[in-house]
Amino acid sequence: MNKSIIKKTDVKNSLKSKNPINLCIKLNSLFKLPVHPFNLSNNGEKTYQEWQYEKGIDTLQFYLKHTTIDKIFKNKKVLDIGCGAGGKTIFYASKGVESIVGLEILNKYKKDAINLAEKHSVSQKFTFVCSDAAKTPFSYESFDTIIMNDAMEHVDNPEDVLEECYRLLKKDGKLYLNFPPYNHPYGAHLSDSIAIPWVHLFFSEKTLINTYKELVKDLPDGKDRIEFRISERIDKTEYFSYINKMTIKRFNNILKNSKFDIEYYKEEPLRHMFKYVSKLPLVKEYLVKMVVCVLTK
Repeated sequence: MNKSIIKKTDVKNSLKSKNPINLCIKLNSLFKLPVHPFNLSNNGEKTYQEWQYEKGIDTLQFYLKHTTIDKIFKNKKVLDIGCGAGGKTIFYASKGVESIVGLEILNKYKKDAINLAEKHSVSQKFTFVCSDAAKTPFSYESFDTIIMNDAMEHVDNPEDVLEECYRLLKKDGKLYLNFPPYNHPYGAHLSDSIAIPWVHLFFSEKTLINTYKELVKDLPDGKDRIEFRISERIDKTEYFSYINKMTIKRFNNILKNSKFDIEYYKEEPLRHMFKYVSKLPLVKEYLVKMVVCVLTK
């Protein structure tokens, strides 16, 4: 029997059972998972930090419509907020920086980041610091450039992080910030295991938490993934702590109240065909793939 027919039958049965977790799992089986570093690592294809390094240039593409790599990095003291395993930070270090700090709240990535820096001969320029981005250990006006690539949607206190970035930048220093808004097709940040576009619009957080746990529980790093994404509140209810559900509207309100001057701002559509419709207030949250801005002190 055709596998697609079996899958469709399973989905119909899940609908009848009224079990949202089963339904989500069955629907998920109809979609192909996007490429994700966690899965590449599990398959032995490449490590998280190697994947980050290879994707380093991609993290800058949105800014290159406005500026150049030299203007961002050459002879600059740079801070990369939310560096993860340091792969992209090491890539930036190869672009003529005077020095660069990778800031990450998870210290488990430090060893891998240092090893990668040694591999690419940038150890003297690179430092890994484990810290909350809202309360860093650095002195006033320590940096010329700050990068926040795919980080704004993860920090617990985004207003405080922007204020800290302002404190850390030298006069005329720049913050390069980009993030996918929450209502992006994969804005739930679960695409390592759940491939359904806009899944967070169709299922409750509770259902998604239980579905995610079910899908990753038997993976070699399943426990780590769950701890990475899910936390408990005081009342013992679980929530996705890995993201702050940052929308375009919320970000713009934060930006209006910040001290920064906006040098460049762009909302990149999901596809070129959505170039105009993605500007409409009622749909932009769903059709913009990346908010990109350059902020100046």
